[in-house]
Amino acid sequence: MEERITLKGSRDGLRLILNADTPWDEVLVALRAQLAQGTTFYQGAKLLIDIGNRTTTDVALQELLAVMAEYGIEPEALITAAPTNRAAGRGAGLIPRHPETLRSQALPTAVGEGLFVWRTVRSGQEIRHAGHIVVIGDVNAGAEIIAGGSIIIWGRLRGTVHAGATGDTQALVCALELKPTLLRIADQLARTPDNHRPIGPEQASLETGQIVVVPWDAPRR
Repeated sequence: MEERITLKGSRDGLRLILNADTPWDEVLVALRAQLAQGTTFYQGAKLLIDIGNRTTTDVALQELLAVMAEYGIEPEALITAAPTNRAAGRGAGLIPRHPETLRSQALPTAVGEGLFVWRTVRSGQEIRHAGHIVVIGDVNAGAEIIAGGSIIIWGRLRGTVHAGATGDTQALVCALELKPTLLRIADQLARTPDNHRPIGPEQASLETGQIVVVPWDAPRR
């Protein structure tokens, strides 16, 4: 059975894709259920609403925006290939865009379910992705990484990270030097003790509801 809605990361950002054959009331129910699974992950996110060729109205879009507002999500644009939807988008306060106009040059490259960031993430910067995130570089104090899956830092981790933000308790956080300001996996969180001295590459995971840190090459249970 085809999904009623799909929320996924893309080269252009987080995108909500609506199944053209799903009744509108079922779309709203499915969206609310999906957002309820990852309230922290979606809070403050910007979302592209992709309705493709589906015909809609400004009233229907306002209903969709109301659900998004419940979870602190900001709509960025309405992606539609149907010219008749553009007026509805403007009526709902959305900027209508055609799929061919999307640009991705200024954003990190997403490959499959993973997002690869090849740079240092500096203080004040935030990276958010629905799948796994791999950073080739340091994550400085004051930076934030939020992933629906695991987070791999090929460098020093000093900022805040939240892996498994949509409820994935199997997610990992790995870094060559693991000393985050705050580390969270699913709904569990931990802070680095002041006297903690990383002994090399380490990984953090959930075991019996607690965050445990072990060497990166330790066998998984």
